[in-house]
Amino acid sequence: MLKQDRAVRTRRSLVHSAAEAFERYGYAQARLTDISSSAGVSPGALHFHFENKAAVAATVEATAAESLRRSAWTAQPPGINPLQRLTNASHALADRLRRDVVARAGFRLSGDASYGPGLNLRKEWEGCVHRLLDEAAGQDLLAEGVDRPDMVATIVAATTGFEVLGRRNKEWLAPEAITSFWRLMLPCLASAEALRTLDPGLPQPGPDGTVPEQEQRP
Repeated sequence: MLKQDRAVRTRRSLVHSAAEAFERYGYAQARLTDISSSAGVSPGALHFHFENKAAVAATVEATAAESLRRSAWTAQPPGINPLQRLTNASHALADRLRRDVVARAGFRLSGDASYGPGLNLRKEWEGCVHRLLDEAAGQDLLAEGVDRPDMVATIVAATTGFEVLGRRNKEWLAPEAITSFWRLMLPCLASAEALRTLDPGLPQPGPDGTVPEQEQRP
């Protein structure tokens, strides 16, 4: 059991060290020797867990995907309309990218041509935005004349742009930055009636840890 626990800790440490390397240098420039050294293990121990650098990167991306799916893609309490869920999801995405180097590395690998085909977390985020806007349209929550493909492109471009800028300055991923974006975007996106129910800010959890349904504002 102790040996198994040690192996789990070593693998977790290697994933974290690899994420730091991929975020800092990109896939092509990250070196396995640096990853193993930073994790405090030998190159042989790294190869015990991972066949090659591609296998390390795939694990980092898969770990990031699991975290982002749980916190942003699908983690929404019931009873919240699609536009509020989209706003909340963007806050959750930014928060995870700001705090979690593995999530940041997974996103960077998705846009790294030297890495090759992977899970493509940016494409998953685009799919999430597209799905929620389709749901909003089905509930008549969108402003008249909204072009959904154009709006999907605008939201995805802006939010992934925050991720790129946030690599150098985490303030781009701060709640204030995401809130400011939605203050500008929601009046262009939502119908007047829907807009009164929406909050562009970071959702605050209740006593039980869940985010309550937004109340209609006067």
